[in-house]
Amino acid sequence: MWFNPIITWILRSPLHGIASKNTMLITYTGRKSGEQYTTPVNYLDISDNGRPVLYTTSYRERVWWRNLRGGAAVTLQLRGVDLPANAQVIEEQELVEDALDAYLRKAPHLGHYFGVNLQEDGSPGVDDLHRTAEKMVVIKTIAA
Repeated sequence: MWFNPIITWILRSPLHGIASKNTMLITYTGRKSGEQYTTPVNYLDISDNGRPVLYTTSYRERVWWRNLRGGAAVTLQLRGVDLPANAQVIEEQELVEDALDAYLRKAPHLGHYFGVNLQEDGSPGVDDLHRTAEKMVVIKTIAA
């Protein structure tokens, strides 16, 4: 995407506060090439014990996240700080639905980005979650 280099530059600069509230850099190693790649991603912090646990989503059609299948060591640049982390891709439909449910319960205002309507009780609609989970994967990263 044309704007990735701009976002990457901002996140690596002293100006990172402009974007680092919900965007971070993830650096990973390509499985085939062995080269390191860095990409900016949106994240949601779902931590509950002080150690960062972050959810990132990606469309299944994109390929970058496939390098993280089976678990992978990554480096996150989170709020201006480099953190070693472990990343795990959640691909199975039911598990993606569960992860998206947790994601949207924590940040219901993001439902419209995923095409998920909220019920009267504030929970994500089951049919919308199911449809969205068919198109998405969730990457869970836990700081080491």
